[in-house]
Amino acid sequence: MANEKRKKLTPVQQEYHLFEKERETKRPVVKNCIRAFLIGGLICTIGQAISYFYMYFFDFTEQTVGNPTVATMVFISMILTGFGVYDRIAQFAGAGSAVPVTGFGNAVISAAIEHRTEGFVLGVGSNMFKLAGSVILFGTFAAFVVALVKTIATKWGGL
Repeated sequence: MANEKRKKLTPVQQEYHLFEKERETKRPVVKNCIRAFLIGGLICTIGQAISYFYMYFFDFTEQTVGNPTVATMVFISMILTGFGVYDRIAQFAGAGSAVPVTGFGNAVISAAIEHRTEGFVLGVGSNMFKLAGSVILFGTFAAFVVALVKTIATKWGGL
């Protein structure tokens, strides 16, 4: 299909396409994947250590430790974003720092920091969830769908 499109290009367009392709920056895909894997794994390991901390010192169970762990991880990522550390981690790790819940905290606080000069209500309040709002919306919707499917399967499926 790409060859068919290229055939329809004029000779000047084809020449420019080759010119562009020769000078395109090559991305180190494997290196980026390894970095994302390692940093994402490190973030998850830290989260697991926090879970064990709450279970050992505060008598949480495996079922109840999730909420304080997530809140702590988001809080840590917000503090690190405020000091500019998380941005450097994200630059190095890419998706490895964006996919865990810490990426959500980073997205919320980054927008708040960016718009703080506009005031607390019109700046921070209205712009804080621009990026993270879609995450909240689709996360809530996905949770609703999963709960609906589970309820239907449990009531009518005998599971």
